[in-house]
Amino acid sequence: MSRFNIFTERMVLTPLGTDFLHSVNEYALDYENTKYMCHLPKRDSEETLDFLKNVEAEWNKKRPNFYEFAMLYQDRHVGAVSVYYENGIGELGWIVNKQYWGKGFAYEAAKAVIQYFATNMGTTHFIAHCDTANIASYKTMEKLGMMRIGEYKGRKNRAADQESFEYQYEMVL
Repeated sequence: MSRFNIFTERMVLTPLGTDFLHSVNEYALDYENTKYMCHLPKRDSEETLDFLKNVEAEWNKKRPNFYEFAMLYQDRHVGAVSVYYENGIGELGWIVNKQYWGKGFAYEAAKAVIQYFATNMGTTHFIAHCDTANIASYKTMEKLGMMRIGEYKGRKNRAADQESFEYQYEMVL
């Protein structure tokens, strides 16, 4: 499969890659923006660049194992949304630059990704995880129609000194 865009009411979801290094760094290097993330914050711009090169390499595969999209609103990169596959299940993830919090971008992007992957890839089972303290994230999951199926200890957010708890949500279409 080649690269593709997904269009929402307000945004274009386009393949994430090295062209977005500067705008990814705006949120990926910011602790406040990433405090509930397992793979963020990045240590430096070089680590972000390595991540984006890996994303581009995945997009170039005939059948990627994951898809990372930049969320573009009025030609501004406001965040990212992703689908990672394991055993036919799509794991959703998202991050929004804190300058754009509270505007519904995560919900709009995730909803569009779910619809696109269900229609075009036959994906009917989605999961998502978040730190139990990340209220905005689990409220987004619930708004998407996902059901909380568990709470687990042992989550290690990258910037945290100690483990926390996480929720797991699920949706079967």
